[in-house]
Amino acid sequence: MHVAADAEAGPVRAPLSRDRVLRAAVRIADDGGIGALTMRRLAEELGAEAMSLYYHVANKDEVLEGIADVVAREINEVVDALDVPSAGARWKNAVRRRILAAREVLLRHPWAPSVLETRAAMSPEILRYHDRLLGLMRDGGFSYDLAHHALHALGSRALGFSQELFDPGDGSGSPEELAGFADRLPHLVGMLSEIAHDDPDSTLGWCDDQSEFEFGLDLLLDGLDRLRERSS
Repeated sequence: MHVAADAEAGPVRAPLSRDRVLRAAVRIADDGGIGALTMRRLAEELGAEAMSLYYHVANKDEVLEGIADVVAREINEVVDALDVPSAGARWKNAVRRRILAAREVLLRHPWAPSVLETRAAMSPEILRYHDRLLGLMRDGGFSYDLAHHALHALGSRALGFSQELFDPGDGSGSPEELAGFADRLPHLVGMLSEIAHDDPDSTLGWCDDQSEFEFGLDLLLDGLDRLRERSS
């Protein structure tokens, strides 16, 4: 005789998969920052036993590798949808649009830069992103040698974020920490007393708000464009 399912048992959960585990990890990091992401918390989010996660991810480091890839894939989906002319002098606008679109994705996942810059293994999605970026430079007439220099100059800005000059997370370099050294560091203290980053929605780091990011990006792109013109 067929027995009906218990109506009070609740909805049937989808089976665990690597993709489901990683997307849950992204949600946790989005909600509470990367420090909130633990294997125990991840298991709770999925309604699973912690040990069952290890069938899909070997450890937390593999989770971090995986969520870096998830975000990079999201970046590629966004930038690949752009349709911006890139031939000749138009390369600069195409590259700028691509990088700022990547940054918009990172602003939805503000924990991602700290993960991306500490991963030992290069994500295939990151490699694909840079390959397409190089393609735009080649459309503009860059030699591979000049494009290589350009990638070094852009650094993390190519992906949409700036690496911090100081790390205020441990207190070093923060305005409060430096204020006590005004006699020995007059110029740093003077600068920090005047600058203001008052747009938290556009900020990926202590000194990486949108206006600072675009200022540095435009300086680099303008300089690279002059080198491109000189070499053509």
